[in-house]
Amino acid sequence: MDLSSINGEVIGLVIALIASGAVAGLLAGVFGIGGGAVLVPVLYQFLTWLGVDEAVRMHISVATSLGIIVPTSIRSFMAHKKRGAADLELLKSWLIPVPVGVVIASLVAAYVSGDGLKGIFAGIAVIVGLRMLFNRESWKIGNDIPGNPVRAICGVLIGFFSTLMGIGGGVMNNTFMTLYGRPIHQAVATSSGTGVLISIPGVIGMVWAGWGEPNLPAFSLGYVNLLGVALIIPITTFAAPFGVKIAHALPRRSLEVFFGLFLLSVAARFAWSLWG
Repeated sequence: MDLSSINGEVIGLVIALIASGAVAGLLAGVFGIGGGAVLVPVLYQFLTWLGVDEAVRMHISVATSLGIIVPTSIRSFMAHKKRGAADLELLKSWLIPVPVGVVIASLVAAYVSGDGLKGIFAGIAVIVGLRMLFNRESWKIGNDIPGNPVRAICGVLIGFFSTLMGIGGGVMNNTFMTLYGRPIHQAVATSSGTGVLISIPGVIGMVWAGWGEPNLPAFSLGYVNLLGVALIIPITTFAAPFGVKIAHALPRRSLEVFFGLFLLSVAARFAWSLWG
């Protein structure tokens, strides 16, 4: 490969990453979601247009999303912790279960195909999307968070599925806590801590899982694209406030419905690519 083709590949990658960050940041601002559930399908689409090998495209999207979540989740958690909003007791009880789920997910990611990863993302996106569409604040299955082993099992599952989706676990943790009677503000604050427990070991696991993998784009460390992490963080930070302005013009219930429809459309798009 000559120098001009390498430069062309890098320029194309930079353009795709900037565009991914802008779209994901805007949508994350609109929906009030940490970004992973939005960024993964957006980044996947731009990597498709860029011609990145299909065998690693979904892995790169998921791993790079986790890399972006690391600094944002740490910053968010420290801010929530300072306000005393997070449930530190729950997070302490998840110091082992959540990372265990992440490790298992990293082992799965090392051997599952890109289509398998898309299928997992699509399946979870359908469940979460339907929950958003039909969500009721009155839905509860208990008055307080259960103890072990149920709590530990839930932590492992949240870590496992969040890693394979490239998300910080916010949607899943929020659902878990609110179904057991916790206020949404506490659930959101605690989710930032869950994001730390997921993203840091998740990035390490995805670097290991993709180590030596052929056909990765430039600046990749395993499946984590370092250029993507470096570019997308400031771009999403810049674009998100514009989405927030749109969000404040719409009722909260409308945002839930729109996000549910977004996830279902992503799931349909992935399913079509698998079966079409």
